Amino acid sequence: MSSDCLFCRIVAGELPAAQVYSDSAVVAIRDIAPQAPTHVLLLSRKHIPSVRDLTEADGADVSALFAAAARIAAQEGVSPGGYRLVVNVGRDGGQTVDHLHVHLLGGRPMAWPPG
Repeated sequence: MSSDCLFCRIVAGELPAAQVYSDSAVVAIRDIAPQAPTHVLLLSRKHIPSVRDLTEADGADVSALFAAAARIAAQEGVSPGGYRLVVNVGRDGGQTVDHLHVHLLGGRPMAWPPG
């Protein structure tokens, strides 16, 4: 855990958040500025700043994020129609918090290309 990381503080329960899922590797919360009817952030419990910082040793953590996303999509009722998973990397990629997380967006058709 990084004491100056917003998402680490949410994972640790130090800051309030609307939690929708939790297991030993992932905490999922509702986004405070949703971009779709369903917008959930899946946070790794392990502090990994970005996809750029991943190593082979982080494989289980990445797998846990995507497995949790599938469970949450079903729980939220967006799985049948489909949903989008987004991982932003770096400032130009739209990453605003340096902590590995996945956006789950659903509940409406998604346009392409994004952004």
